[in-house]
Amino acid sequence: MSKEPTELWMSSLRHNTKRHISIQRQLADLEKLAFVTEGDFDSASSLNSDNLDAGNKQACPLCPKEKFRACNSHKLRRHLQNLHWKVSVEFEGYRMCICHLPCRPVKPNIIGEQISSKMGAHYHCIICSATITRRTDMLGHVRRHVNKGETKSRYIAASAAKPPNEILKEADTDVQVCPNYFVPQKTDSYFNPKMKLNRQLIFCTLAALTEERKPLECLDAFGATGIMGLQWAKHLGNAVKVTINDLNENSVTLIQENCHLNKLKVVVDSKEKEESDDILEEGEENLGNIKVTKMDANVLMHLRSFDFIHLDPFGTSVNYLDSAFRNIRNLGIVSVTSTDISSLYAKTQHVARRHYGCNIVRTEYYKELAARIVVAAVARAAARCNKGIEVLFAVALEHFVLVVVRVLRGPTSADETAKKIQYLIHCQWCEERIFQKDGNMVEENPYRQLPCNCHGSMPGKTAIELGPLWSSSLFNTGFLKRMLFESLHHGLDDIQTLIKTLIFESECTPQSQFSVHAPSNLNKQEEYGASTKTTDDTADNYVAQGKRKVNETITNLAKKQKTDVSTEHPPFYYNIHRHSIKGMNMPKLKKFLCYLSQAGFRVSRTHFDPMGVRTDAPLMQFKSILLKYSTPTYTGGHSEGHVQSASEDTVADRVEMSVNDKAEASGCRRCIHES
Repeated sequence: MSKEPTELWMSSLRHNTKRHISIQRQLADLEKLAFVTEGDFDSASSLNSDNLDAGNKQACPLCPKEKFRACNSHKLRRHLQNLHWKVSVEFEGYRMCICHLPCRPVKPNIIGEQISSKMGAHYHCIICSATITRRTDMLGHVRRHVNKGETKSRYIAASAAKPPNEILKEADTDVQVCPNYFVPQKTDSYFNPKMKLNRQLIFCTLAALTEERKPLECLDAFGATGIMGLQWAKHLGNAVKVTINDLNENSVTLIQENCHLNKLKVVVDSKEKEESDDILEEGEENLGNIKVTKMDANVLMHLRSFDFIHLDPFGTSVNYLDSAFRNIRNLGIVSVTSTDISSLYAKTQHVARRHYGCNIVRTEYYKELAARIVVAAVARAAARCNKGIEVLFAVALEHFVLVVVRVLRGPTSADETAKKIQYLIHCQWCEERIFQKDGNMVEENPYRQLPCNCHGSMPGKTAIELGPLWSSSLFNTGFLKRMLFESLHHGLDDIQTLIKTLIFESECTPQSQFSVHAPSNLNKQEEYGASTKTTDDTADNYVAQGKRKVNETITNLAKKQKTDVSTEHPPFYYNIHRHSIKGMNMPKLKKFLCYLSQAGFRVSRTHFDPMGVRTDAPLMQFKSILLKYSTPTYTGGHSEGHVQSASEDTVADRVEMSVNDKAEASGCRRCIHES
């Protein structure tokens, strides 16, 4: 009867021979290992009643003989409990104890003429059999396995039979995605359904570029599932030559499968894959060719030239900008999607300083500030390659910041671009802001540049220097109108409202009757209720017809940009709720835009903030008009109009009083924080 527990323990030991001896369920199991000599795990005779006698000396099963000599059972138990069991890592009922055996040799050290090779203490992973030295690293290693769904039972089952991939459909394009496709930590090929708006904007950009010249060499540098490149090739056809790249081997395989799923031929290393013809059924035709590459994005952009490059890495894209501008063709387009919104939106300011070399704080216009930070980084990368940029549009939404620029070759364009990178002076009391004036001379009092008088009326330093930022326009009206026409032509209803908002924002005009300008080679027609005309003042400017024509085009464009500085949209915007007056009901946003326009200011809404107002009015005038058409709360608050009892001097005084109240409150908070 005494041998039955021993035989049961030995059967479980045989069953878990693949698991290291340092991984046990109970401390008693670890003690029993002291009676089993190496190589005797298959013989039950090594565990008899004589070996379990407490009077015999046993050696530690997890320590070499040189480190721990054989001792009595009670001393061995104390050693196992204190040195191995207490510092173990628990996972699903098992304990991964620390091991001192020569499983993980440390780099040998030369001491005099002798070479000493110490054996380091380490842990054995129960899932992947990796050896890790520190306990904190082991905890993080196991946590990563859990995040990926690689527990012991699931991991073995996944190796035997993989779950089927799910097939999603977007813009008439089928894409096969892996399990947990929406969690980047759990899959190699990440697919985010929330980025559909981003993909449609880039598609309309490329579709508008194909009207200028074709065919276009296009690159999706980070393919993942390949959804973006598949949409380009499927809907634009022979107008584009698509290259989809990814460094991950599993992603490359998935991209090739998605190409076959959408009846597209795959070209790998300039050789057409033969199995693509076998997959197609009788009567079906290939819709186009896609070249799939597996290499680092920087290497690929150094080796080949492209007309259109899209960068969408996981996080910041600053590491790939230099390579993108090295071989981009003249008048080509580079689109950059940045998803490191925690740093761009001033939540982690030290990361923004490390990645973008930019000093930022959280402001009311933080989304536009993020867009200008990315454009400034793109402009500096282009200038290092003797190229300039023209910003076609910049979008900053909840999940991403998208910047699309046109490349202008030549040192003259690069110099003009570099001049548009400036610092911003931001008042922390009233949130007034202005770009620093050009010049290298140091000013005695830089606060004079601000329209507000907070420095004279408030104690201490009131303003902060932000940047460097892009100080010029963020939108090209003509290109946005062509994008809107392409969205109508391809039936992309989701982004039409956004593009219309961008057009109004670029012109800084309130929403009114709107007409879409189509390319000049199309007749006037009506689609989806919008009137499309045959005039476009920008489409013909970018048609490259020889080197001399290109140089003339760039020169004319630079002159046009100098003359159109006054017509650019004003930088930044004001949030109407941020500057509301306490005890007053604000007018409706649409009516307030009309009031600002009647006062002689340019005004429009902005996509950066649903309650934001883009205007060239100074902050004092903005607040004055806001107070003028606000009503006191005690009168019911629903009637909007001019406050008859308040004169202009009284309005200005109340605005200043509201600013002073906010300043005093901020000063009190600062004093409390310092105390």
